[in-house]
Amino acid sequence: MAELIEYKSVEIHQADQIVLHDVNLTVQSGEMIYLLGKVGSGKSSFMKTIYGALPIAFGQARVLDYDMTRIRRSKLPYLRRRLGIIFQDYKLLTDRSVEDNLLFVLSATGWRDKKLMRNHVHEVLEQVGMATKAYKKPYELSGGEQQRVVIARSLLNSPEIILADEPTGNLDVETGREIMELLYSISQAGITVIMSTHNLRWPELFPGKKWLFENGEIKLTAEG
Repeated sequence: MAELIEYKSVEIHQADQIVLHDVNLTVQSGEMIYLLGKVGSGKSSFMKTIYGALPIAFGQARVLDYDMTRIRRSKLPYLRRRLGIIFQDYKLLTDRSVEDNLLFVLSATGWRDKKLMRNHVHEVLEQVGMATKAYKKPYELSGGEQQRVVIARSLLNSPEIILADEPTGNLDVETGREIMELLYSISQAGITVIMSTHNLRWPELFPGKKWLFENGEIKLTAEG
């Protein structure tokens, strides 16, 4: 397995406050990793450092061969094209269809061939079970359907890592389980999934590594 992330003696700050200290970890390809801990324990801050939205204060940090302590802002778009990010609140454009939401992302990341773009959008929507809903606007979809579209969006540029911030937090149990089955199948196909969650049932049903965020530290555990 390839090593995708390596943090050594990392310290993470938020508004001049130390959020996490002495972070030492590695992430391999195809892993399923759960970030567990109370609200405010640093889970979201940690994920933000992976895609460069929050700088590394101290230590050594590499993500997909990028040195995150020295990365230039001009290089961040290239890093982020190799990542898929799933937000709890979807962040879909409400004034356009599902298909146009995804076409917008492809256009913004350098795709130009319209036929290839539409074919690719259909492929990822098929992968998440939303191929028949491409014409709908986000507000015409259920919460679970919107989250499937968000997952499709995260897959558009064949990411090596998917970051998911409470992806089932706004969903009922049954719909949340369907989303988890989808994310787990993605990790089984070789894409690393790092997700924060307060639902302790998910690691039991869909085994993976559990990292506990507590007292400013990340306590690593083996696979469940």
